[in-house]
Amino acid sequence: MATTPPGPVSVSRNEPSNRPRAEVERLRDEATRQKDLAHRRAEFWVKADIALGFPAALLAGVSGAAGLASADARVPAALVALVAAGFAAGAGFLRSDSRRLANKRARQAWAFVEARARMKLAKERVLPEDLGEVLESRQAALAAYEGEESPPGTAPALPG
Repeated sequence: MATTPPGPVSVSRNEPSNRPRAEVERLRDEATRQKDLAHRRAEFWVKADIALGFPAALLAGVSGAAGLASADARVPAALVALVAAGFAAGAGFLRSDSRRLANKRARQAWAFVEARARMKLAKERVLPEDLGEVLESRQAALAAYEGEESPPGTAPALPG
């Protein structure tokens, strides 16, 4: 007669009792990746805003000063003003400031998803209701990119 040795019984992730835990773990990992990605994107848009805005302001000032300095400098000043207008138009077209804010909102919302998932995983048993709560906060995080307000009880919105 064969007996099994005493010790921990390995439970498969595919057993119905462990599926919610495995899904919450997957959502936690996704939230961590998305939070880091949103952080990198926010940093990129800050740099893009500076790279386009600062030269536009500087060139506009230089062209105005050159145009007023002498009559001979009006043509070069007009060309510099056109370049400044191009930088300003590029900055306006890309809307880097609103993209930066959207990624900051998304970063905060994904951090909320990650924290909620970690809290659920700290429990001994993850229930389907726990998974539902994490999925709701994930939906709010996905909506954060569009600038939509999150539903009550989900990730808090960034001020201003």
